[in-house]
Amino acid sequence: MARFKYRMQNILELKCKLEDQQKMTLAMARISLNDEEDKLESLYTRKKNYEEALRESYRNKLNIQAIKMGAAAFESMDYFIGLQKIEVKKAEGKVAVEQDKMSEAMKERKIQEKLREKAFNRFLKEMDAEEAAMVDELVAYKYGINKSEKEEVEG
Repeated sequence: MARFKYRMQNILELKCKLEDQQKMTLAMARISLNDEEDKLESLYTRKKNYEEALRESYRNKLNIQAIKMGAAAFESMDYFIGLQKIEVKKAEGKVAVEQDKMSEAMKERKIQEKLREKAFNRFLKEMDAEEAAMVDELVAYKYGINKSEKEEVEG
């Protein structure tokens, strides 16, 4: 029996490799996003700590220098939080882009897999047709031998 050989198998394998690479790139983008979100969370925590320290400075013996430094630190955290929010948005955008690329890579791989499946089904039909032709030929040959044997016996 003939063996099925998909003539575009190398393209299918390439699409699978590209999809795997895209999965890795997407995973890295998600890791980066998580890191940026963690940084933002730590900035919020630092801001909260500065706020608590500032409140403590108001409750204790008045030290104007400590209050000014605490207030400046507290207010500067808003700036750093704003910058970090921008970084988080950039990371989210990169994840979205990588997800789109991943979707495209998956579509291309699935298209190649469907083409391979169609080619395999065509191959099976051709094999069935060849087998049917061989059976027909065998039956015709056998019928022809039996007919000639009957003619010899009768004649």
